[in-house]
Amino acid sequence: MSEPSRLLNIGYGNVVLAIRVIAIVSPQSAPMRRLREEAAQRGKLIDATQGRRTRSILITDSDHVILSAVNPDTVAGRLEPEGAQE
Repeated sequence: MSEPSRLLNIGYGNVVLAIRVIAIVSPQSAPMRRLREEAAQRGKLIDATQGRRTRSILITDSDHVILSAVNPDTVAGRLEPEGAQE
């Protein structure tokens, strides 16, 4: 039987399918700024910050770029499977 799809909380009531996330990165570097701009031009940018400062960028296997107001470490911690830290 297949495992149900897990949702990843990316802050302020926003969730994404955990299995689709391939990277969680910090937005401060120039390459990440370019990635954000290029995604916006392609119509693949999703702003889930609710008007707050962008603290992490999630990249999905569908080439979408998702902006989150939650720190990358926090999002990554939520991505770990339950029981993985035991």
